[in-house]
Amino acid sequence: MDALAVLGRSPCALSKTPLSRTHGAASSFPRGAQSLALTSHRHLAALPPSPFLSIHSAPAHAKSRGRRTGTRIFLPHLVAAMEEVEETYIMVKPDGVQRGLVGEIISRFEKKGFLLKGLKLFQCPKELAEEHYKDLKDKPFFPKLIDYITSGPVVCMAWEGVGVVASARKLIGATNPFQAEPGTIRGDLAVQTGRNVVHGSDSPENGKREIALWFKEGELCSWVPVQAPWLRE
Repeated sequence: MDALAVLGRSPCALSKTPLSRTHGAASSFPRGAQSLALTSHRHLAALPPSPFLSIHSAPAHAKSRGRRTGTRIFLPHLVAAMEEVEETYIMVKPDGVQRGLVGEIISRFEKKGFLLKGLKLFQCPKELAEEHYKDLKDKPFFPKLIDYITSGPVVCMAWEGVGVVASARKLIGATNPFQAEPGTIRGDLAVQTGRNVVHGSDSPENGKREIALWFKEGELCSWVPVQAPWLRE
């Protein structure tokens, strides 16, 4: 990471050879590359403090001992990109909306530190409900389930994060509220399986499928939260 800086969406490459070394080391650059590296370094140094770009130089005593020194740049969104970031579809069902639980449910995911990429209030048509629950179409309760999901507006959410699918399932709790642990959404807020307040994707693959099903192109936002450096090393 010594030699990489990303400002917005434009990458800017810095030489791996530290600019703080002696003139003899710096002069080994080709003349054009040396000028570009010095200019880039000055531009980075002039930036205001940012949680997304943190520049650290080695202390003077490290230089005097002959250790490798240079500019280190912390970019949390690049660190996250190297980890296994997943997406999950979370839906507040009609009973959750009618009971005024939308804010409570959203806050639990926000407090966990996941990234909200899409959010909308939506009246689900029958065709979409049938496609979403197509794996259950042979179950005897399928018609009743479709009537339930289309009975009122739902809140559609797309969340992103490392391990977000499994973590969201833990936050939601067991399908049957009687079996859901206290502290989970269903354990705290739901009473019956047929009115269990919220849906969450059961796998990373289904997370991508369901988000594509419920959100149109252009409805998702890509952004970096200011708290990112406090969530991941």
